[in-house]
Amino acid sequence: MALRLAGSDAAPAAMSTDPREATWFDSFFAQHATSIHRYFVRRAPYNDVEDLAAEVFATAWRRRDKVPEGFELPWLYKTASFVLANHRRKPTLTLLSDYGTDDQETHTSRSVDPADLVMVDDEVRRAMATLSARDRTVLMLHAWEGLDGEGLAQALGLTRGGAAAALSRARARLRQVWADDH
Repeated sequence: MALRLAGSDAAPAAMSTDPREATWFDSFFAQHATSIHRYFVRRAPYNDVEDLAAEVFATAWRRRDKVPEGFELPWLYKTASFVLANHRRKPTLTLLSDYGTDDQETHTSRSVDPADLVMVDDEVRRAMATLSARDRTVLMLHAWEGLDGEGLAQALGLTRGGAAAALSRARARLRQVWADDH
């Protein structure tokens, strides 16, 4: 994984005149780059992962005074969710050949979200698909990214109690969907 900042051949730390900021960013990047890369691998087309991760770290560099100490990773996940949402809103070119012809017997679904591709179990995929985007986000941040408590709250932009309630409600809805299907 060789992440670079979009539109720049220089590392962000090299843009600083303060060596303390350069050291902070180098350490910050080294500590969190793998987690952010994995976040995007689970959610974005593989060809876009490095650019998206680089955009998150470019944002972190520009807003380094806003990154909450002790909650850097949740802040990065929250920023990553905004970067991914903006990326998904961008128009994309789809070739007619990608659609195939009507005489094909098998049609494959093309998921924009690699998280759908990772969930091999069709029952789990169907259950998750019935949940709201918010519930899916809460569950994935908890289950895949390992966030809970204050970290989950920071990533969701909620209080700790609000994040706990959101996680509890999302779990309850998933349990209900699962029970209804079985």
